[in-house]
Amino acid sequence: MKAIHMVAFVLLVVGGLNWLLAAFGWDLATWVDVAWWGTLLKVVYVLVGLSAILEVVNHKKNCKHCAGGSTSSVM
Repeated sequence: MKAIHMVAFVLLVVGGLNWLLAAFGWDLATWVDVAWWGTLLKVVYVLVGLSAILEVVNHKKNCKHCAGGSTSSVM
């Protein structure tokens, strides 16, 4: 399960960075101009979305700060 969590985390980071770049007008998808890119891009978007759902559902189990039940500040 740890491997799935790590893959999901990496996909969420990639997706988040993509959104950050898109906010400043840098669309990485337009830099590559090949016929199969659209299909690959859709697959990546689906994987990022599924990763987000997985992390939302399993976050408390995987996060040592949330699983402890403490309400004190982590900082």
